Amino acid sequence: MDYLKELIERYPRLAVCEESIYSAYEILKTVYESYGKVLIAGNGGSAADADHITGELMKSFVKKRKTPDAFYQSLLGVTDKETAAVLSEKLERGLPAINLTNHNAVITASINDIGAKTMYAQQLYSYARENDAFIGISTSGNSENVYYAMLTAKAMGVKTIALTGGSGGKLAKTADVTIKAPETETYKIQELHLPVYHCVCLMLEEYFF
Repeated sequence: MDYLKELIERYPRLAVCEESIYSAYEILKTVYESYGKVLIAGNGGSAADADHITGELMKSFVKKRKTPDAFYQSLLGVTDKETAAVLSEKLERGLPAINLTNHNAVITASINDIGAKTMYAQQLYSYARENDAFIGISTSGNSENVYYAMLTAKAMGVKTIALTGGSGGKLAKTADVTIKAPETETYKIQELHLPVYHCVCLMLEEYFF
């Protein structure tokens, strides 16, 4: 199914984002083909979006992502048939993603010790490897903690995607790909972010599963 075409049909205003959405998908596809992972960060509603994206990637979205038969055979080496059957049936293949906004101990320690501006950059510096990607979400494109994380990612050779609105702010000048929702008010930008990242997640699921 052509999820990008369907997105534009349902949300004609997002036609201006079609190229950047596809480019973001291509980056993430390459990352997962290289056994990398995706790191995501935002603030407020964008933190919730980071959580949402992580959830869509880490387990089945609209398709079943059954574990391979080889995994069932491996389970038989460590447990009985009944338990192996439960695990092989219930578990789903995922695309590894980490939401940096959910790590309360690290975030609060960073805020206390080195300041809020670098709380995501600290996590990214610890987690990221060259085959990974970072998605920075900021409706203004100017959230400092997301911007600092993106700079850290760039310095580490990590691919970067910005999800913004309006002019795209500082993130748009830094990221490898920027998807700019064609709105200027925060809530309106966020309303367009959701169908955009749903589309990208659907495209990835279609390709890999």
